[in-house]
Amino acid sequence: MRMLCVVALLVVSSGSFSSGQQTGPSAPSPLPDAQPAHVKVYAVGLGVTAPELLPLNMPPIPSAKCKKKADGKAVLFLLVDTAGLPRNVMFLQPPGTNLDKLALQIAAADRFKPGTHDGTPIVVAQALTMDMQACAEQKKDVTSIKTYWLRLRSQPIQELGPLPRAVEEAAIESSKSTWKNSDGVEIPIYRVGGSVTAPVVLSYPPARFSDEARRAKYQGACILSLIVDTKGMPQDVRVVKPLGYGLSEKALDAASQYRFKPAMKNGQPVPVRIDVEVNFHLY
Repeated sequence: MRMLCVVALLVVSSGSFSSGQQTGPSAPSPLPDAQPAHVKVYAVGLGVTAPELLPLNMPPIPSAKCKKKADGKAVLFLLVDTAGLPRNVMFLQPPGTNLDKLALQIAAADRFKPGTHDGTPIVVAQALTMDMQACAEQKKDVTSIKTYWLRLRSQPIQELGPLPRAVEEAAIESSKSTWKNSDGVEIPIYRVGGSVTAPVVLSYPPARFSDEARRAKYQGACILSLIVDTKGMPQDVRVVKPLGYGLSEKALDAASQYRFKPAMKNGQPVPVRIDVEVNFHLY
């Protein structure tokens, strides 16, 4: 009996990471970008005090029983600015599940007492470690498709600490929307190349065969197009080259779990559209 195995491959080729060429009718050209604000970034040390995480202002956590627990830990990079706001948040170590999105939501809601240099507020780069205990609850949408959403079972445990490598200067990420989001806000989407560096894959869980494809011993490659946003999360995932027997849907499921270090332009995270090839092979 042959072993069934699935390989999810992020292709580095023309139309993907290296050249930034795009396929599909919806690939937009980059729009003029605002110049990012370059600032000096400090590390905690002589004369520099660390920022302090303030109590998280979250709504009460419901005490309802949890049928399916979802726990995990995320490590994030962030800048704490002079107003005590989190900026340039991105993953250093993602959980690789939907907890990633929850971690980004929590980090965006965090507020800090800013770090200081000789008593003056400054921008400090820090690593934020976050332990989360959540509950995965199932619901049906208007089309009766089952989906899962996460709610916290307890307050997240967060801790600021030093980065593995010091950062001396950074471009503060704009607080404006950076792609066409669910509210319909128009934003620039960039191609990799020139001053735009490619996103770096942090994790990509393998896609799984559908039962129909396994029975039919069907295999092939599905090509997806997606936006890697400024947090390194996949957005607007679309099928460019489909596969039958439910494999396109399995590829979409896997791609939603991919995590990246975002693309950069002039030191600032920017959203880019890339192509991803998901290979399904029988062995």
